[in-house]
This record gives sequence, structure tokens and C-alpha cells, in this order.
Amino acid sequence: MKNKSLGFLLLMSFLIAMDFPQQEGFREEFDSDELIHFKYGSTGKTSKFKWKIGEVFDEENKGLSFKLHPREKAGPGKGPELISKDFTHFGTYSARLKVPDPRKSQPQVGAVVGLFTYHEDKVLGLSEIDFEWLIADPRIIYVGTWTGKPDSLRRVGRTINLAEGIIYTSEERLDYARERKPLTDTSPQTIEAIPDFDASSQFHTYGFDWNEERVRWWMIHPVSADTLILWDYQGENGIPQHPSKYRINFWHTANWGVETKPEATEAPKRRYELQVDWMEYRPKVGF
Repeated sequence: MKNKSLGFLLLMSFLIAMDFPQQEGFREEFDSDELIHFKYGSTGKTSKFKWKIGEVFDEENKGLSFKLHPREKAGPGKGPELISKDFTHFGTYSARLKVPDPRKSQPQVGAVVGLFTYHEDKVLGLSEIDFEWLIADPRIIYVGTWTGKPDSLRRVGRTINLAEGIIYTSEERLDYARERKPLTDTSPQTIEAIPDFDASSQFHTYGFDWNEERVRWWMIHPVSADTLILWDYQGENGIPQHPSKYRINFWHTANWGVETKPEATEAPKRRYELQVDWMEYRPKVGF
């Protein structure tokens, strides 16, 4: 039965993909004066300081700079955002980035960095896979997916404290429901701590592998350089099947506080900066 289900998914994914013009693999270095594979897509204020490519961060790093506007309204899409020009689908997505550290200047700030795919189709519904960081505590990483139509959205997600090796949650919920279903049969069951891990202390490489029957989130270990698996989700539900668009954004949240600081939802008082070295997409071979 499982093989029949997988075969059906493969067939449906192939037929769906034929309706979306897709981009071959690419890597955006953000070191020139023009974007090649992305376009700017913020719906908020148009201030020039909100984003810049070719920004020099230090002697070794140069790339994309995103800055929050202190007077920006809350909500995803209001802050700076880049969107791939073409659709992407099954394959490997990765990026090297450094989130800002507001803990001394504004420990209760509500701000989200998102590295993700997103496309909402009128017929097929939502296709989203994400990494998210709430910068009030840069030790914590959120990973997950959104699928379904507006009245029946499904979320599967995991919340991890990498500095302490804690998996707070691995769960599924339907349509923003408060009742949540723990996902106990997923791997890895435990995460080894990375002592002093801090997404704001240096650049880190993060990525996810999107396949028809599974999504695997990972990062490059900052000490060993091995691939550290954060979550290998293979559930029956919650895996996007139709093409999406690769994105990165940075925005103010007024109603979502990080796991360790649920009250951290203040509007930013400074132009906190997200730094991105590169973003890459490699399509699945043979699909």
C-alpha cells in the first residue's frame, strides 16, 4: 500500500509540476549590483536602507543586507523580502547567513528571520517549507511546513534549542487550532547540543532537502563541518507537493514570542541587520 501511495504522489507531483515554469538550479552570491535569480518583494515601506546587495560585512564576508524599519507595521512581507523569479520544486535548498543579536539593546524585540519556500495556489493551496529564527533568542530554530487551503491549513513543525540540545516540540496542528498532536515517531529523537551555539555569533549554513515523501532540515556543524540533521520528517501528511518560490525575509511580529521569551513582541527600536552570504537551490535529479 505504501508503494502505491508513493507512486501516486510521484505521478501527481509530475503532472502538477508541468503547469509551473521552473528554474534550473542556481546560486545567488549577492556580490554584484543586480539580482540574478531573485526579485525584491516587500509590501512595506520603500526606504532604501531596508536592503542592499554587495554589502561588505567584514574582511571575509560580503552579501545581502536586510534591515528592519523601526516604524514598520507588524506582519510577514512588511519587512525586506526576496523572492525567486521562477518556481522551484523538489531538491536541496541552502543558505549561509547570520542573524542579528538584539539581546543587549532590546531583549524583548519581536522580529523573525525566515528562510523558506512559499506559494499559495488558488486550486492546490499552500506550499511552504521553512526555517525561522526569532532573534530575541538566537539559540533557537523553528523548522516546519504549511500545506492545505485557507480553511484547512496544516502545520507540522519542530522547535529546537541547539545550544542546550533540547527539542521543545515536534507536532502537527490543523487550521491554527489550539489542540496540537505530538509527533513522536520522527527522527532524530534527540539533538546533541552545540555548546554556545548562537545564530548571531557567526555565519552558519542551513538547508533542507524537499522530496515527495519526506523533508529533511539540516545545518553544517560549526566545529566538525559535518551535516547535522535537525529533523527528518516522513509523515503521511504535511509534505508540500506542488512547486513554490524560494524566499528570505525579515519582519516584525507583534504576537509571536520566542519559546524562551513569549513576551518578546516589541516593535524594533533599531535597524537590526540580517546578513546573508549566499542562497542556493539544486533541483532533485531525475524528477
